[in-house]
This record gives sequence, structure tokens and C-alpha cells, in this order.
Amino acid sequence: MNILSIDFEDWFHPELVQKYSIKKSKEPTVINGIDKILDWLRKNETYATFFVVGELLQFKPELMDKILGGGHEIGFHTMHHTRLDAPGFSEKFDEELKNFSVLTSGRSKGFRAPTFSLNESSSWAINMLENNGYLYDSSVVPAKGSMYGLPDAESKPYKISSNNLTKNDPRSKIMEYPLLVTRFFGKKIPVAGGFYLRTLPIKMITDAINAKEKEGIPASMYIHSWELTPEFMPRISMSLKDSFITYHNIEKALSRMTEILKKFQFTSFDRYIGKTGSG
Repeated sequence: MNILSIDFEDWFHPELVQKYSIKKSKEPTVINGIDKILDWLRKNETYATFFVVGELLQFKPELMDKILGGGHEIGFHTMHHTRLDAPGFSEKFDEELKNFSVLTSGRSKGFRAPTFSLNESSSWAINMLENNGYLYDSSVVPAKGSMYGLPDAESKPYKISSNNLTKNDPRSKIMEYPLLVTRFFGKKIPVAGGFYLRTLPIKMITDAINAKEKEGIPASMYIHSWELTPEFMPRISMSLKDSFITYHNIEKALSRMTEILKKFQFTSFDRYIGKTGSG
């Protein structure tokens, strides 16, 4: 049994808005693809955890009923897709957790940091999650990338704490579910989703899942809502690097993930925890 999550967010991330002086859309567009995403999951007989950016629920509250009505789980992805290590965000995060709890009637028990921005400078977030009744986090990529990664972290589920982000802390109440990585010429690289799902050979990803299954460890994978519904994703002018990372093979993301779902069994975090008692 493996784990699938959907980072449910719109395209106007704060860092993009600031970097490229983009006028933030008053109305999110990617949320218009929710029915397509839910239908895709239903056809593939798969449940998923939706890590939702809170402002989308504020704009369209019925999203929660649609997601929960499909048997899926809602988790937290901050209110505005703000990186945890953004200046001053530690003073706002607790309030955001409480606001999201009101929006979801306390249903959210899992968290994912935008851009996997859980690191030594934002380790305070784990304490806040625990204080707000959260049970698990899935923000750790146990490989070093250009934008994120904790290469020394364990690649199997472990108890994470603000004092120890990378190794099991038996005193912690928060379970960490790291994202899937593999080795390529001796170096650990991410293969769990996003740009890597769209770019790497499918066999490299399926081999990594097979390896985890042989170890009895869940492969945790994710996909962005805008990758599943590129028709609602505007093309904005960015640097060559940012444009490549954002748009490369975006039309193939859905078919690639579908191919993986047909080969392996995936479920949501809450259902995985319920079946294995690993929370």
C-alpha cells in the first residue's frame, strides 16, 4: 500500500507574484478542475489526501464537501502557499493553523510545507503542528535539490520533532512520511512527483516504488492540481529555468501518474494510517 497526495493550489504562489511582479488573480482558476480530478481518482479507484491552500476554501467553501464526499482526506498547505522559511512567517503560522481548522471543522490532521520548505530554519513548525493536534507531516524530501531537501533524513516513516528533523524521535507525536527518492549513479534524487514525475523515465519511478514495496515501506507520491488540469494553468513569462521547471511535460503529468496508479495500489494518508496503525 502506497500513499498519494495532491497539492491543491493555484498558480499564483507568493514567490512568483513577487519575483515577476505578477498581478495576483482575484479569482483562482485551477479550482475549476476539481471535478476532473475527482473523476480521475474515481476511475482509478484511488483515494488521495488533498493538501489544500486555505484561501481556496475561503473562495469556494464547497470544495471541502466535494473532496470529502469522494472519500478523500483534507490536509493543510498553509493559507496562501507561503514558504515556512519566509521572513516573519513563524509569527503567522499558528493563526493560519487555527483559521484552517475553522474552515475544515477540525478535520485536518496532516500538513505539507509549500515547496517542501521544512528545514532547520523552519523547524519550529513541528511544535506548532503538535500543539494544534496534527498527527503527521509530509514535507521532507530525503535528497538534496536546488530548492529543498534534507539529504540526511530517513527515507521511511519516522517520528519527527523540532529538535530532530531527520531521525526518529520517540518522544514526538508527529509522524513524518518522507517523499519517495531513489539512487542514480550513487546519488539520491527525488522521484515522488512534480517536475521529476514529468521528466524522469517512468521505469526509474516504478523501480523506486517496487524497491519500497519489497522493504515494506510506503512510497509517498504527489501531484499538483495544476499538473492534473493544465487547461486552467495560465502561461506566464518567467526565466528559462523557472519556465522549464513549471511547464515542461505538463501535458503528460496526468497520463504518467495514471500509468503508475494502474501498476500499484495507492491510498490517502488517513486510510494508510487507519490500516497500518502507523500514525
